[in-house]
Amino acid sequence: MACNRLHTELGNWQVNPPSGFNLEPSDYLQRWLIEVNGAPGTLYANETYQLQAEFPEHYPIKAPQVIFLPPAPLHPDIYRDGHICLDILYDSWSPTMTVSSICISILSMLSSSTVKFPSSEMMDVPLILSKHVFFSKFKADEDESNNANMVFSPVSIQIIFALIAAGSSGSTLDQLLAFLKFNSVEELNSVYSRVITDVLADGSPMGGPRLSVTNWAWVDQSLSFKHSFKQVMDNVYKAASASVDFRNKGDEVTGEVNKWAEEKTNGLIKQILPPVAVNSGTSLILANALYFKGAWTEKLNASDTKDHEFHLLNGGSVQAPLMTSKKRQYVKAFDGFQVLRLRYKQGEDKRFLNMYVYLPNARDGLPTLLEKISSEPGFLDRHVPYEKVKVHEFLIPKFKISLGIEALEVLKGLELTLPFKGGLTEMVGENYPLAVANVFHKAFIEVNEEGAEAPAAKAFHKAFIEVNEEAPVAPAVTVATMMFGCSMMKVEEEIDFVADHPFMFLVKDETAGVVLFVGTLLNPLAVSPS
Repeated sequence: MACNRLHTELGNWQVNPPSGFNLEPSDYLQRWLIEVNGAPGTLYANETYQLQAEFPEHYPIKAPQVIFLPPAPLHPDIYRDGHICLDILYDSWSPTMTVSSICISILSMLSSSTVKFPSSEMMDVPLILSKHVFFSKFKADEDESNNANMVFSPVSIQIIFALIAAGSSGSTLDQLLAFLKFNSVEELNSVYSRVITDVLADGSPMGGPRLSVTNWAWVDQSLSFKHSFKQVMDNVYKAASASVDFRNKGDEVTGEVNKWAEEKTNGLIKQILPPVAVNSGTSLILANALYFKGAWTEKLNASDTKDHEFHLLNGGSVQAPLMTSKKRQYVKAFDGFQVLRLRYKQGEDKRFLNMYVYLPNARDGLPTLLEKISSEPGFLDRHVPYEKVKVHEFLIPKFKISLGIEALEVLKGLELTLPFKGGLTEMVGENYPLAVANVFHKAFIEVNEEGAEAPAAKAFHKAFIEVNEEAPVAPAVTVATMMFGCSMMKVEEEIDFVADHPFMFLVKDETAGVVLFVGTLLNPLAVSPS
């Protein structure tokens, strides 16, 4: 089937090739190499890239695998390893499409981009943070280390510190830019403007995940914002503000901030600031709230969820509800661990959001895996399961995690120290430098058969997540390839993905590489204090 169709398409290409593309000679009909030339007047003008298209035996009934060979273009919808987030290559594929039409769609995607998103550096920050948050909590709860579940929102923390950077100067600004992996405030503001406006925009009206992000500032009534900082707050971070009396009405302000957090997280986070957080020395509170709720593209059947043994780090075990499915899954085995990708329902939303589960092979291997993940630049881009595979045994826990942290010591442990000493000179009033007194973060996540719901709130002077059958594996795949003429036939074995021991998970937007939530599950039955 594939040979006849490809001979026809090859003939049509030679007569009428798509503009901007050159087909390179090849002796193998089922693999095409195509030169791509960036369109004039776009970010990719005068740049040349190489596409590789591999065609399955049942093409065009099945879609070809089309990727960029390295180096791939820097684009929000293109992974570092060259895979392309273009729906027509996956769920929206139609047999009426051709190689030419695919190329035209890819060039259009490149031409419409307004930014070359620096995703790999940004994605490294959440992984470094996750290791430090995990080990700080793990050591603090050493007596109950098996219950040290963790979740937080990296992007919530990054947004707050990006806003702080916009109001800083000198060595403090330099340290903040180094921490956030940016070269300048202008670059930082440009990227986070897009993150807030596009990446974190609500997708529910289009049938995608529900998302909302809100930034707010409370400033003491004796102070006023500098015009330049107020412009950044308004135009880049979309932050509203209020003038309050910290000195005489600290308790009222605390209540106001906590009420705001509760409203913006759909009632799931009720207290972001502890009672003693605000005092007469408080001058400014900056806060970010992020809410996410997504449904799996393929929901799991709640009636199939059964109790199974879940192994703890200390060698013990508990009986916990584990979800299951017999459907093919996005799963891949790597050296010492497996990765599962669960897709969120997209609808007409152009963004791709996924939950990833990073499962170590060893039951006690999570600490070692976290060290590996946080120490290898570009780890997330290089460990993505792109193809669905057959699964024999598939088990993943339902869980809820709620965690509130004071992130001050964690951030100092990452050598982010100067903002806590001073240097925040560009926020308020003339000659009125500020310093960060504390950083409160709270998150919650729930994962079940339907999907995942996760709010986060952060204030500087909290994150929660649940997983169940509705939405938020590692396999070993043996492939025998037999070639006969121009055909290829793959025989794949069924694989197992059994998440019955501690693992790491994260929720990520694929278009920009933004990590919304990251966490570790050590015990599905443990209930973290809120």
